[in-house]
Amino acid sequence: MDIRPIDDEYSVSGQISVGDLDQIKAMGFKSIVCHRPDGESPDQTPFGVIEARAKELGLEITHVPVGPMGVTEEAVQGMVDALDEFPRPMLGYCRSGARSTAIYQKTHHIRG
Repeated sequence: MDIRPIDDEYSVSGQISVGDLDQIKAMGFKSIVCHRPDGESPDQTPFGVIEARAKELGLEITHVPVGPMGVTEEAVQGMVDALDEFPRPMLGYCRSGARSTAIYQKTHHIRG
């Protein structure tokens, strides 16, 4: 797991596993947003599996997938909603962290 801070409230990572969630919680993260569509690769942990463990740990979590169409308006709005509703610091993850970074940057013009 390679967590990279974007600012004080948001960091990104490549794909996480269920086993990473205890460490994510211990690092002080309060919420998680998955930007990776399920089934993107055979070795990927499905969102529902990560979601179940995250909720057991008291982490807020949502799925705002960014697929082959790139960062859509709908995805940006989903990310804005997550940022407005969920506690921070927040961790966004996808395959490499690039989509999680891009979608966060596209929320700035909406959130100010």
